[in-house]
Amino acid sequence: MRTTEFNSCSVIGLGYIGLPTAAVLAAHGVHVYGVDVNPKVVETINQGKIHIIEPDLDAIVHQTVQKNKLSAHLKAQHADAFIIAVPTPFHEDKSPDLRYIQSAAKAISTVLKKGNLVVLESTSPVGTTEQLCSWLQELRPDLTFPNSSENPDVHIAYCPERVLPGKVLHELIYNDRVIGGMSPACSERAEALYKTFLKGQCYRTNSRTAEMAKLTENAFRDVNIAFANELSLICSKNDINVWELIQLANKHPRVNILQPGPGVGGHCIAVDPWFIVSRNPEEAKLIRVAREVNDAKPHRVVQKTLEVANSLQLKKIAVLGLTYKPDIDDLRESPALDICKELSEKFNGTILAVEPHIRELPLILKQNGCILAEFEKAMKECEAVLVLVDHKLFREANPEMFQDKILLDTKGIASGYSCKKLELI
Repeated sequence: MRTTEFNSCSVIGLGYIGLPTAAVLAAHGVHVYGVDVNPKVVETINQGKIHIIEPDLDAIVHQTVQKNKLSAHLKAQHADAFIIAVPTPFHEDKSPDLRYIQSAAKAISTVLKKGNLVVLESTSPVGTTEQLCSWLQELRPDLTFPNSSENPDVHIAYCPERVLPGKVLHELIYNDRVIGGMSPACSERAEALYKTFLKGQCYRTNSRTAEMAKLTENAFRDVNIAFANELSLICSKNDINVWELIQLANKHPRVNILQPGPGVGGHCIAVDPWFIVSRNPEEAKLIRVAREVNDAKPHRVVQKTLEVANSLQLKKIAVLGLTYKPDIDDLRESPALDICKELSEKFNGTILAVEPHIRELPLILKQNGCILAEFEKAMKECEAVLVLVDHKLFREANPEMFQDKILLDTKGIASGYSCKKLELI
């Protein structure tokens, strides 16, 4: 049975996390007011449609909009609770960029009232929840907050998202959540909000520990991917199939090496470790090196591809995949996108970019002369194939499509194929 403490909730940021969260809350009876700065996003949602690709999300958004449980707005609306799910990128020097969180604070400050709860979900450096509290205190001196009162007018907590694109709706409900309130009372109120729909466990802690928990989860994966990527470079130099090697090493009962690839992308793993490094530069040595290894991999893929292309005087290359992971449309921090961009700048020929989950190439690729092509058409026209993302379309393709091609594979989908020339990168 849903708690009656929160009859309404405003979700700030209607992207890959904010929109599914808003839809799930609305589906569980809460009146949800989604807020986004993009008029097109707002218009699309109010039509009962979605602007991102996520299985089953379209049906829930359509139903909740039709029932007047979900609506989208350009400005913050009055509500019992506020969830902030905006981007947290970094600057060129890898320091965190918190301007979107600050903008969200400014937006909700105009409608905050006594008894409200504010939850930050955006992945953030340690201390950001406290910073959010300070911004709100400055904007609304007529209200009390947890940084200055044991019994504040407004409760504030941090609860990081822990979902996998492609399985967001399931994992929103069934994954455990870490809830870090700025006080025990803040944690208790935040838990009550999430228990509106959550079937997983809630683990309460303070805001700093919750922030660090999220960063630690992604840094852990980044370090382990860096190990796999470093192995791939070593194996390439020693004429060893890295995927066969890892498969054999993982036969050991206490070894579980992750898979190498063209780099690391997405809004989390490629970004979050820098939040640790930026605040702890002397201590975070291993985390920094792992980031540098993974950040360097795309350039290594480009170098290897150009070596093969120049030696064989290739004129047309099909690049398979642009997203940061398989079977989604998300291009954020995508190493495949970076590789295609650099390759299109340096390759003296035609790049056929195959990405089945987008309708239009990013402007920078079009400016560099890349062509968005259908998979079968690209395979017929190209001389060489560079595999960057293991989309289902590519994994399940007929191996005969590759047999007369130069194949450069960063994902290990075709290591057993018979082809003209095979390079495992």
